[in-house]
Amino acid sequence: MSGSKLLDDSSKHAAPDAAPPRPAGHGDQTLGLTVHSMPAPEQAIALQAQRTRSGRWKMIAVLLVCAAPVIASYFTYYVVRPEGRRNFGALIEPPRALPDQASVSLAGQGGNLKALKGQWLLLSVAGGACDEACRRHLYLQRQLRESLGRERDRLDWVWLITDQAPVPDTLLPALKEATVLRVPPAALSDWLQAASGQQLSEHLYVVDPMGNWMLRFPADLDLSTAPKAKRDLERLLRASASWDQAGREAGPAAAR
Repeated sequence: MSGSKLLDDSSKHAAPDAAPPRPAGHGDQTLGLTVHSMPAPEQAIALQAQRTRSGRWKMIAVLLVCAAPVIASYFTYYVVRPEGRRNFGALIEPPRALPDQASVSLAGQGGNLKALKGQWLLLSVAGGACDEACRRHLYLQRQLRESLGRERDRLDWVWLITDQAPVPDTLLPALKEATVLRVPPAALSDWLQAASGQQLSEHLYVVDPMGNWMLRFPADLDLSTAPKAKRDLERLLRASASWDQAGREAGPAAAR
């Protein structure tokens, strides 16, 4: 009896620890696969067209961002004009583009006026003999350029000679950093214009990096009024800090 009782008690204690019976096939589960249908041809074409349009808009946005400084600078200078600001030089409206005109350097090398594009120009016009007014202009051009300091390389000073008269040897050392070109006077008369009652040779002219004549200084410019001309030049350079070249490439420089 005692033995059978022990067996009964042990079977009772072991029962809770016994694992429940596993259902048939519990360890053999199959993987489920989901099959996605391919898009219809019409949907694929529409999706591709949408991507193309999106790419074009992104490209246009990038171009607008790149062009924004140029547009803003021109808009600021030509359109937004605070009442308190006064230009010393006369603005030319609309600006006049450089003519497609052949030119010849002092060394006899041929070129074209359009090669001057890419930099701000401070320009004078006179015959090769260069009278007193011509020499004063050349001096003012050089001094105005030097007064710009670190911005000086953004401005080129140009002397356009309207005849075949030889340039005095005494002037040549002072013209080492200038661009000197012989151009037919008729071509300049079609492009530049003096103030009423004045001659072309009595003014200094400003041409922007895109080749547009856009400013004319008064005929009586001298050392006393040169600071006013300098302020105009500094204002122009500030407004165009991102769209001109500092210095010239070898091509235009060869016209010196």
